[in-house]
Amino acid sequence: MSVLLKYINTKPLYYNHIDYERMPRIYRALSHEFNLPKTVHIVGTNGKGSTGRFLAQILESTGLKVGHYTSPHILEFNERFYKNGAYIEYDELDRLHERLLAILQEYESELSYFEYATFLAFLAYEDCDYVILESGVGGEFDATNVAPKELSIVTPISLDHQDLLGNSIKEIAFTKLQSVNNKAVIAPQVESAAVEIIKQRETILGIEFIYVQKDEYNGDAERYAAKYSLPLFLKENLLAAVKAAETLGFDVDLNKIKKLSLRGRFERIAPNITIDVGHNISAAKTAVKIFSGKKVILVYNSYKDKDYNNILKILTPIVKSVEIIELTNPYRADAKDEIRKILVEQGVDVKDFSGICQNSEYLVFGSFGVAERFLRYLDEK
Repeated sequence: MSVLLKYINTKPLYYNHIDYERMPRIYRALSHEFNLPKTVHIVGTNGKGSTGRFLAQILESTGLKVGHYTSPHILEFNERFYKNGAYIEYDELDRLHERLLAILQEYESELSYFEYATFLAFLAYEDCDYVILESGVGGEFDATNVAPKELSIVTPISLDHQDLLGNSIKEIAFTKLQSVNNKAVIAPQVESAAVEIIKQRETILGIEFIYVQKDEYNGDAERYAAKYSLPLFLKENLLAAVKAAETLGFDVDLNKIKKLSLRGRFERIAPNITIDVGHNISAAKTAVKIFSGKKVILVYNSYKDKDYNNILKILTPIVKSVEIIELTNPYRADAKDEIRKILVEQGVDVKDFSGICQNSEYLVFGSFGVAERFLRYLDEK
């Protein structure tokens, strides 16, 4: 087993109290040890991963060395570290881990799982021309926010992680927008309250942000979207990535870009199986649009801190029945009993997930954990 994996699995994933000053304080003390390339920082609620990967693939097509740090992973920890068209191998991550321990010294024991991984990314991408850093949950207080930025991208903002970010769109948008301190590309927003906060930040900074319009398609974008059957939200994420590349000064030729190399974003893994790692109301609404007029078997589960009640209500028009898949996160309680009760009260057929019927259409939806459990089930068959 990788030395890094043994180590990182000892790090805490969750805290009762989060020290938001820890990462900035340690980075200030050690910033001279890191040589970050030009950095694009991505914040938002939905679409951060796909927007970042589209941008990475676009920049790679120009001959640049590009890194993309994303989270969380689905199956393997090294999925977080994309570089030059592939995931960084564990042998290389182990080597970087040893370097990082020597740099951190007494600070090492303080860092959380995500903070340590972020510092590891700073070393992993030091030989790149560009690195795209995807924020974790937040913006202003996210570990990735310590890096100097060439450009920020703000993807659609909606309700999620209210326990950490705030109970309203305005509160969540404010926290995320506080990370933007220079030029920024703004992806199409659904929530007017988010747009209001974005405009306020624009005024405070005295900078004109670059706004992506929903209908801002050219022939190449339409052809690319048609070639790979992109749903609308992925088309809009592609447009945000194109606009970001152009803002950085690059001419974009989508004819050179391969299929999105990121798992779990409305990914069709079989003729009758679609997987999506969406886990909030906005993602549920997108699923209903994509499967409009169809009925699917929903493979689902949720952690108790998610709004599973409203998510299930939104998904009802496309649901034929629900199969609850087990989650195995020791740090978080799942809501399978509550979900079953809600579905029974709604008159929806519900049972435990036991396998796939080739004659039925499946949507695997709920979280990265749901996607992981389902994909491991397929691997074990």
